[in-house]
Amino acid sequence: MTVRPILALVLAGSALSACNLAPKYVRPSGAVPAALPEGGIYPRAATDAPDVSAIGWRDFFTDDRLRQVIQLGLDNNRDLRLAAANVLQARAQYRVQRADILPSISANGSATYTNTAGAAANTGGAAGGGSSTDIQYFQANVGFSAFELDLFGRLRNLSKAALEQYFATEEAQRTTRISLIAEIATAWLTLASDQEQLRLSQSTLKTFEQTLDLTRAQFRIGVASELESRQAETNYQAARNDIATLQTRVAQDQNALNLLAGTTVSADLLPAALGDGRVTRDALPANLSSEVLLRRPDVLQAEHQLIAQNANIGAARAAFFPRISLTAALGTISSGLTGLFGAGTGTYNVAPSVALPLFDAGRNKGNLDYAKASQQAAVATYEKTIQTAFREVADALAQRGTIDEQVSAQTARANAAQVAAKLSDERYRAGVDSFLVALDAQRTAYAAEQQLVTTRTSRASNLVELYRALGGGLQ
Repeated sequence: MTVRPILALVLAGSALSACNLAPKYVRPSGAVPAALPEGGIYPRAATDAPDVSAIGWRDFFTDDRLRQVIQLGLDNNRDLRLAAANVLQARAQYRVQRADILPSISANGSATYTNTAGAAANTGGAAGGGSSTDIQYFQANVGFSAFELDLFGRLRNLSKAALEQYFATEEAQRTTRISLIAEIATAWLTLASDQEQLRLSQSTLKTFEQTLDLTRAQFRIGVASELESRQAETNYQAARNDIATLQTRVAQDQNALNLLAGTTVSADLLPAALGDGRVTRDALPANLSSEVLLRRPDVLQAEHQLIAQNANIGAARAAFFPRISLTAALGTISSGLTGLFGAGTGTYNVAPSVALPLFDAGRNKGNLDYAKASQQAAVATYEKTIQTAFREVADALAQRGTIDEQVSAQTARANAAQVAAKLSDERYRAGVDSFLVALDAQRTAYAAEQQLVTTRTSRASNLVELYRALGGGLQ
């Protein structure tokens, strides 16, 4: 038995499969400016500043507690697990689609036993006057059935589309990973900010309580009016409300962090306050070309999906052409099991078939139009994705260019308000200023401290957002 006839047919079909009806892929361009914003309020990158997207997250985040929480999220977050499962599904689907390009070879064997009655029995002769014959034969075959010769690239384009969808799913997983790292860092910073706001409100409540006790005592002896006492109570009750609100927010912040981490974060990994310390590296990208956005996983995902739709057009076009299928087998047949693989028992059969679409009521045309429309939608999605990426980076750079000035100004304002509140209180006690002036100075100092914490949080969050927007966090 020889396999040469079947191998020759398969190789011939592979050699003929050179026609590809898919349009040539050209990456869309011109959706965004060639360079990211620079100058004016936008910061200028230092010549020795590294590319932020190339810095691993363990190096970018400098607080060890935050690094441990991020690692918890990468190990336990369910969204990341779902993204990983989606990758496995897409890879399996690609393998299924790719299998159609090659024949599925199978082996089978059969045995047939037949009894035929003699002539006398067939003609109604006397009983016992006939005879019967037992016929048996055995057969074994190896071959394939209905293997399509991909002359016009239909199967190859479907396989390419599945492969690109697999690549797109991998990029989606990377996008989920980057987003998760940024979300955990932002949630950790938000918790730190609210913890600091809570401590500030608790400290301010004590100051307001002392002022309230003083005005009430003065009101009882007739030195202060009821108006002053009620105004002091207003500040005190406002601080009480802030404390209750912040206690709720801190609990909610912990719940959000636990959800992102996929487990309960231990207390020793939680921040007690934000402070003025930096939890990230303070570096700008050295290269501000918009080409850096092409490395973002969500942009790569959109591009892979666009290439997949390009391949689907080729598959839809191939449906208009004849579809040639081939069934072939090599085998052996014998009347005795012992002689099944003996000399002279080999057999083979080849059964090619051709199907040419003549009338399908517009089905193939509709499929082609759908593929073309899907490709146009994928182009728009790709361009919108890169435009969104450009805006996210530009917004982060815009805030980065002024955030240090905001922190500096707000720090000076808070210091000035604290000094003013102290001086006003002293002047009130000395009888120089009215109580309303002192009360207003206390409120101003409290608000300035709150705003300072908020501005510091914005600075820390801005660096995290810039890191995410530039595609950092894969390493």
